[in-house]
Amino acid sequence: MTPSTETTQTLVLGGGCFWCTEAVYVNVKGVTDVESGYSNGQETAPTYEQVCTGRTGCNEVVKLTYNPAQISTREILEIFFVIHDPTTLNRQGNDVGTQYRSGIYFNTPEQQHTAQALIDELNNENLFGKPVVTELLPLAHYFPAEAYHQDFFERNPHQGYCMAVAAPKVTKFRKTFARLAK
Repeated sequence: MTPSTETTQTLVLGGGCFWCTEAVYVNVKGVTDVESGYSNGQETAPTYEQVCTGRTGCNEVVKLTYNPAQISTREILEIFFVIHDPTTLNRQGNDVGTQYRSGIYFNTPEQQHTAQALIDELNNENLFGKPVVTELLPLAHYFPAEAYHQDFFERNPHQGYCMAVAAPKVTKFRKTFARLAK
């Protein structure tokens, strides 16, 4: 039996609508898979319609699988803090509700430490002019979103929401993090 070596890690992020967050991370070097889903709520296997009510406690998230030899957890999180507003509680732009909260859901103590250190740094530097309200919790109750949500931006680049909200986030990522773009 050959000893296993971990070549990838997963991290789950809630940055508002999962279409937008997914649209960015599919373009990041070292990210090998991006899946839209729901996490950190009370509902077992929720549907999009249930999550939209705001009563499930679930957050719209993306589950990232990445190779830490190609991109660090810190770099993943630096992108995250640039592409959404981590200072608004339970909203991103016009999307309002607990399902749109800013969240980092970690799988390892190292991810937790990296995220907390970055949040502390951002707050100490007052980078946003307001405190970061991103919740930092262990990943709990993750469920993939329905198939029609996967790769939504890629399949629907001319849909109104994608053009107005997701496309500018992708452009901002490419401009700010050109060295990390695929």
